[in-house]
Amino acid sequence: MTNGILYLVATPIGNLADISARAREVLGTVDLVACEDTRHTGGLLTHLMIEARMISFFEGNERERVPELLREIRAGRSIALVSDAGTPGLSDPGYRLVHACAEAGIEVRTVPGASAVIAALVISGLPTDRFSFEGFVPKKEGERRRRLEELAGDRRTLVFYESPKRILGTLELMFEVFGDRRAALARELTKMHEEVVRGSFSQILDELRARTEIKGEIVLMVDGAPPPEAPDLRTLVAEAEALVAGGTKKRQAAQEVARKHGTHPNAIYEALIHPR
Repeated sequence: MTNGILYLVATPIGNLADISARAREVLGTVDLVACEDTRHTGGLLTHLMIEARMISFFEGNERERVPELLREIRAGRSIALVSDAGTPGLSDPGYRLVHACAEAGIEVRTVPGASAVIAALVISGLPTDRFSFEGFVPKKEGERRRRLEELAGDRRTLVFYESPKRILGTLELMFEVFGDRRAALARELTKMHEEVVRGSFSQILDELRARTEIKGEIVLMVDGAPPPEAPDLRTLVAEAEALVAGGTKKRQAAQEVARKHGTHPNAIYEALIHPR
């Protein structure tokens, strides 16, 4: 018997019109839809006028569900994996099912579409060439502080999920650990009350503290750490001279020191061959 296929199907993060034609087709033809909340996904399927057998798959029941879903696929049935919103496998147990399928030689296909991470990042106004998705920061104060301290020197744009109940506390701690960096807070993306608040941590905190209530799904983007300041030329030359004293050629010493500190070697080399 031929195995079925696991489809990772992205669903809208708010606006139901964002469902793709292919996602609609796959959801309407698979044998089973695995989802975080059958009531939530049931509402989407009803909107799409699709009748489908559903099974819950969420953080907490994934250990028992993964073998069960593998048996379904090995029996020739195809499954669509969806999350409550966006692309499954990000900040949910979907990756465990994908890993199990890959280990078992079962075909996995992606049906791409909405992703809150990417949607928020591209409208943040922060650099997008390099970024790190960090999911939710830990709930416990000590663990949360340690995690942020680990990220304090990361030069990439950092992307977090956070709940409206914890966002003020998280921003305050980031301000303390990171300094007053640029950030962007995206809320209720693609929904009626979509909003992006941009500015420094202090500016965003002032904006949010003035509100009586904060609602909605939140994605927080934080500018990466600034590049470290290079030592002055005198210090760089002294470091290069130490290499030369150890037998390194002057040009190579200048290049090594410049590479280490992220600066240009010409001034260092010039000072080595024409000392004052």
